[in-house]
Amino acid sequence: NRGTPIAVKLLAQTLGEQGHSVHLLVFHEGEEISLPNVTIHRSASLPGIRDIKPGLSLKKLICDFFVFLKAIRLLRSGSFDLVHAVEEAVFMALALKFLFRIPYVYDMDSLMSLQLVEKYPSLHLLRRGMEWLEKKAVQNSSGTIAVCRALEDTARKFAPSNLIVRLEDITLLTDAAEEQDSLRQRLGIPGTMLMYVGNLEKYQGIDLLIESFREALDTTAAAYLVIIGGSQDDILFYKQRVEQLSMEGRVFFCGQRPVDMLGSYLSQADILVSPRIQGNNTPMKIYSYLDSGKAVLATKLPTHTQVLDDSIACLVAPEKTSMAAGIITLVNNAELRKNLGARARERVKSEYSLPVFKKKVAAFYQALFLR
Repeated sequence: NRGTPIAVKLLAQTLGEQGHSVHLLVFHEGEEISLPNVTIHRSASLPGIRDIKPGLSLKKLICDFFVFLKAIRLLRSGSFDLVHAVEEAVFMALALKFLFRIPYVYDMDSLMSLQLVEKYPSLHLLRRGMEWLEKKAVQNSSGTIAVCRALEDTARKFAPSNLIVRLEDITLLTDAAEEQDSLRQRLGIPGTMLMYVGNLEKYQGIDLLIESFREALDTTAAAYLVIIGGSQDDILFYKQRVEQLSMEGRVFFCGQRPVDMLGSYLSQADILVSPRIQGNNTPMKIYSYLDSGKAVLATKLPTHTQVLDDSIACLVAPEKTSMAAGIITLVNNAELRKNLGARARERVKSEYSLPVFKKKVAAFYQALFLR
């Protein structure tokens, strides 16, 4: 239920529906799904390698190695037109291009060199080497798909003459009936509900959110915070932090929930929060937040401002006092919340809907095959 796997599923489904024969190579763990014209292949299952978290890790590097071996076996046994490589898989695709003379598309969901340094500052000396590899990956690709404006600008800087397009994520909300889980009733929430949805990794800014909420409670006693998502270890860590700040009964952790219940949960909130403090790619949750028609509170950083502006969201500096002020403003102004939400929903319909996404995918591949 994380952003990148959801985006990959949507892309594979779209390509399959458009008549392409897709072979999707993934890690060994995950639920089994069925998509039109899509065959799913899994890498070897490894003892002790479970619950792989976002970002660089030893577990992920080990899994990547076995994905690469599986890719070699697939290319030796089948006939493929190209490789569509997501994130670090592009380095495998670069090697496969020279081994099998097969072209590849770079699906650029983040700037990995930046992620590496932000998560592990001690590895800053490796950043230039990673940037060089990313540059070579773009230059040798048949085309690059960037998930946001910042990454599109980077890709164009690396290879100005290459085929490069921006393909933003889209809302995950649908009109289908969803299972209901009344949070207000179950958790006993009588006042204004703030909600965060997503993992609880450090780059998401959960520490900032919790500390800002503590400061806001000193001014407004009508607010409650619901956090959906996160591993059990991360939830335990932040529950202890909430207890230290004496906010039991004000902050609730609901754990991981099915994506198909996202709309039901967002509809119950008054304010949706994205406190991200690192990275330059736009969080996938933002598009569903906007589509919910609820007010959005987010940090005023490029990760958000390449999609959000002051007409559709409350943007605040990534520090405690500013975010607390944003919380207080939205809690105390229902009319502002209503207006922000209405304008945000209109923006999604015109720019970040499923029909728009499908048209962009079809146009990219048509341009690719005509080159």
